[in-house]
Amino acid sequence: MSGDNGVPLLEVTELSKHFVVRRGALGRSTALVRAVDAISLTIPAGGTLGLVGESGCGKTTTSKLILGLERPTAGVIRFEGRDVHALGRAGEREYRRAVQAVFQDPYASLDPRMRVDAIVAEPLVINTALDARARRRRVAELLDLVGLPERALGLYPHEFSGGQRQRIAIARALALSPKLIVLDEPVSALDVSIRAQVLNLLTDLQTRLGVAYLFIAHDLAAVAHMAQSIAVMYLGRIVEVGDADAVALAPKHPYTRALFAAALPVDVDAPVDDITLSGEVPSPLAPPSGCRFHPRCPVAMDRCATAEPLLRPADGRLVACHLY
Repeated sequence: MSGDNGVPLLEVTELSKHFVVRRGALGRSTALVRAVDAISLTIPAGGTLGLVGESGCGKTTTSKLILGLERPTAGVIRFEGRDVHALGRAGEREYRRAVQAVFQDPYASLDPRMRVDAIVAEPLVINTALDARARRRRVAELLDLVGLPERALGLYPHEFSGGQRQRIAIARALALSPKLIVLDEPVSALDVSIRAQVLNLLTDLQTRLGVAYLFIAHDLAAVAHMAQSIAVMYLGRIVEVGDADAVALAPKHPYTRALFAAALPVDVDAPVDDITLSGEVPSPLAPPSGCRFHPRCPVAMDRCATAEPLLRPADGRLVACHLY
C-alpha cells in the first residue's frame, strides 16, 4: 500500500509529547516540558529521513513516539495511511513488527547472558510460529546478511567488537522483515574507523531489502551521506526540513548553518561561515518566547523575541525563520 497512491510509509502530523515534571524541594510545583512540540515528518517506503539536532532537542522522544514506547500528547502517526493509535490490538502488534529499532549502544542493547543465536531469534520466538529448525535457519541467514560468520551463533556479546555487536543488533532488528527501522545514533558509540563500515552495511541492506530508515544522529556527515531528506530539530520544534543535499550544502536556518558549518566545512578555502553556536541550549522547562533559537542567534531581529516563526517554503525546502 505504501508504495502506491503516493501514500508515505510513515507520516507524522503535528505530533507533540509534553511531560509534567515536579519542582521544588517537596515537588509541590509542576512545570510542563514540551519535549516534542507539533512536529510533522514523512518517510517514503524504502527511503531515509535524517533527524538532527543537539542533545535534548527531542530526537529520542520522537523515536520513542514512533516506536510506540511513548503515547503522544497530541498529533497523529500514520503508517501506510492508517492511524497507528486507532489500529486495535492486532493492528498495533502488526505495527510493532513492521517498525524495529537499532539503538546507540550495542553494549547496552544486547543481553550479555544470551548467546547470539538466542538474541537474534528472540523476536521470532515472540512473534512467529516458526519451529526451532526454521528459526535456526532464519538466524543463520540474518547473520550472513550482516556479514557475520556462522560460528558467531554460539558466542556471547562480550566476545565481539563494538562494530560486530552493532551488526548483531541490526540482524535482530531485521528478524521480522520490518518496513521501517528507527536508527537512534547507530554509529556514535563506535570507533571512527568502524562507522563507515556499519553505514555502508545499512545502505547495502536498504538497497537489497527495500527497508526505510529514520536515521537520528549527531554525526551530520553520516546523516548527509545516508539520508535523502533531513529534518533539523531545535528544542522540540522542526526548524528546517528538505532535500539532504540542499540542507547540508546550502542550509537556510541560522541554527542549521551553524550545525553544518561546524561539522561539514565543504570548501576549505572559502571564508568560514560567521554563524557559530554560542551559549547553551535553553531549558525545555522554560523555552524562550518567539523563536526558540533567538537568544543564541547572531542574526536575530526584534520580532524574533516575540513572534514564533512558522515553517514556510524557501528555496525548495521548509524553514521556520523570520529571515525568509
